[in-house]
Amino acid sequence: MKIIDDAMKRGEKTLSEYESKKVLDAYSIPVTRELVTKDLAEAIRFANEIGYPVALKGSSSTLTHKTELNLIELNIKDDAGLERAYRALEERGGDQLDGILVQQMIKGDREFVAGLIRDPQFGPCVMFGLGGIFTEVLKDVTFRVAPLEKRDALEMMDEIKAKKLLDEFRGKPAVNRDILANALINLGRIGLEIDEVAEIDINPLIVQGDTPIAVDALVVLRDRHK
Repeated sequence: MKIIDDAMKRGEKTLSEYESKKVLDAYSIPVTRELVTKDLAEAIRFANEIGYPVALKGSSSTLTHKTELNLIELNIKDDAGLERAYRALEERGGDQLDGILVQQMIKGDREFVAGLIRDPQFGPCVMFGLGGIFTEVLKDVTFRVAPLEKRDALEMMDEIKAKKLLDEFRGKPAVNRDILANALINLGRIGLEIDEVAEIDINPLIVQGDTPIAVDALVVLRDRHK
């Protein structure tokens, strides 16, 4: 995949969020609508195209913890707010940024995590579980060795303690398990088909309506020679 080849030629260890989601999108994993730009006018045009509210994030393949670095502005409601947020991120990020990510603002009460790791013994393994701020605290996750059949993906959903969140919840519809199952299956495919991908972290995977959407994602690359 050209995005990965180019990043490895540049000696980068990770893809930017935008690049990471391009990989996911190529494998039919739902992602936010977004654009990376260095031009404020283009950012405003895109925000109006996808509709407010939007989120802005500093885009970089080297800065992987945007929240801790204060490089995220959420729930921007109009052009004036976007301009203020854009200037603030430029000032905070400085030369470390390769642009500003303008992103569709996804709202949902349910957050999950999904990803891929490479186990030394079993190879590519897919992970799914409770996401958001509770990921590290509750560690409510489950794993399967790739490749996954649909049966495997559906079993993963039933194995987490928070599985009731996948059903009808607070007046919201049940999660579309077919879409979620395909996302988990395709994460496994990435691990099997793209040797250069060491890890994938999708957190949060937010349910909007009945559809799980990757709101933040990180693809970690590995050394081709190892």
